[in-house]
Amino acid sequence: MSVKTTTRRNFLRGFGGAALALPWMESTATAATGNEAAMRMAHFYVPIGVVRRGFFPGEAEDVIPKGNLGNVMKSLGKQNPFYSAKPLEDLTPTMKPLDGLKSKVNLITGMDRTFQQGTDVHAQCASCYLSSAVPYTIQGTAWPLDRTLDHLVADQIGNNTPYATLEFSCNSHRDNKESIYFDNISWYGTGHLAPSIRDPRKMYHRLFSTQETDRYRDITDLVLEDAAAMRRDLGYRDRQKFAEYFDSIRAIEKQMDRLESMRSELAKVTFDEPPEAYLPRGEYIRLMGDLMVVALQTGLTNVTTFMVGPERWDTPYKFEGLFDKPRSHHQMSHNQTKMIDDLLRVDHFHMQQYVYLLEKMDAIEEADGTTMLDNTLFTYGSGLGDGSTHQYNDLPIIVAGGGQRVRSGQHINMPEGTPLANLWLTQAKMVGLELDRFADSTGTIDQILAQRF
Repeated sequence: MSVKTTTRRNFLRGFGGAALALPWMESTATAATGNEAAMRMAHFYVPIGVVRRGFFPGEAEDVIPKGNLGNVMKSLGKQNPFYSAKPLEDLTPTMKPLDGLKSKVNLITGMDRTFQQGTDVHAQCASCYLSSAVPYTIQGTAWPLDRTLDHLVADQIGNNTPYATLEFSCNSHRDNKESIYFDNISWYGTGHLAPSIRDPRKMYHRLFSTQETDRYRDITDLVLEDAAAMRRDLGYRDRQKFAEYFDSIRAIEKQMDRLESMRSELAKVTFDEPPEAYLPRGEYIRLMGDLMVVALQTGLTNVTTFMVGPERWDTPYKFEGLFDKPRSHHQMSHNQTKMIDDLLRVDHFHMQQYVYLLEKMDAIEEADGTTMLDNTLFTYGSGLGDGSTHQYNDLPIIVAGGGQRVRSGQHINMPEGTPLANLWLTQAKMVGLELDRFADSTGTIDQILAQRF
């Protein structure tokens, strides 16, 4: 290909149909592409809520009783009906991994959703997380489930990307113990699932043109000749960037090979649990996260959802570094009194994976000198405020990135009863949608905005 006509989504192509999408580089930019970085949106979904005393400021000494925590908090006089915003200073134990990124995140508390009676609490909290439709308004379904935020946003910022959206899932198990409503947060519309991809190899094949490559060599090998020719025409900084990108793809390939080899060996052994339960959890999540970052970096998509795990899936996982054998997150959540320390470790573990991706995005330079994180609204959240009481109020929400569009480094405490959809409406407006309302929203969260819409 000619370097002079390369655009952000051009590919290096090699024998067998293999291709690598290119990130932005100064030497390959054209006048047509301009220097404005693309705005992106990503959602990092954590199942089964969090342990409140480890996540939420001011609740470290609270003992969570059985029943509805929202009602208990009211009875204790701890509800905060007033809006407040203050600097995000001392981080709670679960949020501690965010310490180096405090200036680029906002903790938002007080966000609620309404549970529609008639379905399982876990199914509704995952599947309706990005929909938040007004209860009992969607005909022909027991779920308040409508077209989700990611697809509405993709209608605005996904028209010029190969994939309008990409859906990532870190559920490696093949035992479909629950319905699709427990294992997906992205929907084209009521009853129309946007299926997530769980297998890193399948996602890799989707991102890169890999026709017939399995019978030859790794994709990076297949495009080396084109890469060498192109590298000679790049400036010094771009040669470094190109090498880093190429090395990251090679690292992804090696990690996929390693996990697939491990899965093959585990399949030969008889376990009480499925072999997938023994795959190292953090490595798997980070591998899927690396693929998500590459997809965003190269402009293959501007909108992603990333589900760390499914709701109410009792099949265990190997949380490496935490326990000596696979454990079920869901089962632990229902025995919080006895397993509080273990659950806190799982919450901290999930936060570490989120921070890994934040740091990776923040290290990638964009065309205008900003970072990928500066141009990505990357939201951490869960459909439950607490995994033991199954409350739908006071959800754990962190919004990272956004750069100059966002006023960051805050703990924003919304008035009691503020719909989660208010945040979704705010984010939709930030990426250019002209909406007056989203789902059951009642307004926008102005404190997060660097400028009013």
